[in-house]
Amino acid sequence: MKILIIAMYHPELVRGGSQQVAHELFQGLKDVPGVESVLLCSADHNSPAMFKSGARITGFDQRENEYLFLSHDYDYVWQKLPLPLQAQAFAEFLKRINPDVVHFHHFMTYGIDYLTLTRSILPKVRIVFTAHEFLTICAAEGHMVRKTDGALCEQASQVRCHQCLPHRSPEEFFLREQWMKAHLQAVDIFTVPSRFMVEFYARWGLDAEKFLHVPNGLQMPPLPAQAARPARRNRFGFFGQMVDVKGLHVLLEAVNLLRAEGFEDFAVEINGENIHFASPERRREVEAFLAEEAQRPLAERRVSFNGGYHHGQLAARMARVDWVLVPSTWWEIFCLVISEAWHFGRPVIASNQGGPAERITDGKDGLLFELGDARALAEAMRRAATEAGLWETLAGGITPPTSREAMVQGYLAAYEAARRKQKLAAE
Repeated sequence: MKILIIAMYHPELVRGGSQQVAHELFQGLKDVPGVESVLLCSADHNSPAMFKSGARITGFDQRENEYLFLSHDYDYVWQKLPLPLQAQAFAEFLKRINPDVVHFHHFMTYGIDYLTLTRSILPKVRIVFTAHEFLTICAAEGHMVRKTDGALCEQASQVRCHQCLPHRSPEEFFLREQWMKAHLQAVDIFTVPSRFMVEFYARWGLDAEKFLHVPNGLQMPPLPAQAARPARRNRFGFFGQMVDVKGLHVLLEAVNLLRAEGFEDFAVEINGENIHFASPERRREVEAFLAEEAQRPLAERRVSFNGGYHHGQLAARMARVDWVLVPSTWWEIFCLVISEAWHFGRPVIASNQGGPAERITDGKDGLLFELGDARALAEAMRRAATEAGLWETLAGGITPPTSREAMVQGYLAAYEAARRKQKLAAE
């Protein structure tokens, strides 16, 4: 069985959850007898050096079965790539690879219509689509967060979407929904990393019977030698993308609240990158805070910025903190950071919606606080830093996160489900 995995960006060019999972799957499938995996990742203006004159698809870094799809001029409104020669190159690539399964981990930078293109080029291929957010439903970056007041959104509609994006008419959102659903018909099986997502897609009109739950899995580095137990558990870490919905601004406000209340017995380490993807307002807010923090006397600094990190650096970064903070202000579909924290025995303090709420049991293996509420986060941090025995209780309640091998088996089951579905349709 030959499996073509299609991802938005290569994780070595642009870090992010969906591309990391796609790459983990590509690597994991190599260990499955009788399976050949091929990886196609996109590159765009974020990686200009990858572009070669006249090239549309090229090999990546001389690695076997790893390719780059060179995307540009993408239409983010209609989620399509209006370049016929790029579509032609993709079609020729499909014919050359001739896979049994095409597994889309994203369509952004390619186009939602590439699902239909794949079906037209390879009528008998099994098409699996993994939703890492709600981009087909939500035109506001797939986050299902209201632009009007920042509240979580549970259902899209023509008028509600127009309220978030008033420069686009309700009729345009009607057409957008029909456009998305028309191309999603090419999919045999959908997978989601968190169960709560199925209800959203079913409410939108997709068949819930076509969805399978496959948790994201990672190949984690070995656990380091047990370090000496710190006197206090008052060190907090933020890991991930420094974009608006990751809630870094909520964390910084919580730090200000703790200081205003006279509580200074804590430290926060920020490990992240890609702040250029944040809105100008949030970027200015974060950068101003960090600049002001750097001007404080060393003894008064409570927040330090460590910059981005690679997978191999994770153990050292985790060893510097006791708690991992996930203050996301959207549904946070799965959150690989939770898996990473649990692997290293770190309890997580997270927003109480979406993927974190599905994964974390408050008071058993972590703490949940009201999404977007900086005061609630501050109170959780104060409790974590001062309550005797809390860290030991929560750390003891952690169960090992999903492994890469388990994720691979989940996706192999999805490929088999797609095969059975096609067989039933043909009978």
